[in-house]
Amino acid sequence: MQSTIYEQTRSPNLKELHKKKKEIMNVENTKAQMRKGVLEYCILSILNGKDKYASEILATLKDAKMLVVEGTIYPLLTRLKNAGLLSYRWEESTSGPPRKYYALTETGKLFLKELDSTWDELRTATNLVTNNK
Repeated sequence: MQSTIYEQTRSPNLKELHKKKKEIMNVENTKAQMRKGVLEYCILSILNGKDKYASEILATLKDAKMLVVEGTIYPLLTRLKNAGLLSYRWEESTSGPPRKYYALTETGKLFLKELDSTWDELRTATNLVTNNK
């Protein structure tokens, strides 16, 4: 009888531990977090040299398998604009409503240059650590 009581009180703890382990070790979650971590850098890179509207940016990210949704990109574009890294202008469209085109500001170009350098350093370090030279 004692072992049954012990197992009954212990079993939920093991189930909870197993559930937490699955949450912690969820590879899809880790991959999503990695993509989110480089999203700003990717957006700034996409805008380097050419103004684009949000749908073009989104399409470029999706083509690159960044798996971004509209609900993610618009707040990020606003945050980058508010930080002074992006500017925008409205332009009439022949196929619908006016479009908001985003461009890098001079500050954004300098910021991107710094991120380029940091990305190169991070990629080199990661390759050394993971032995993927």
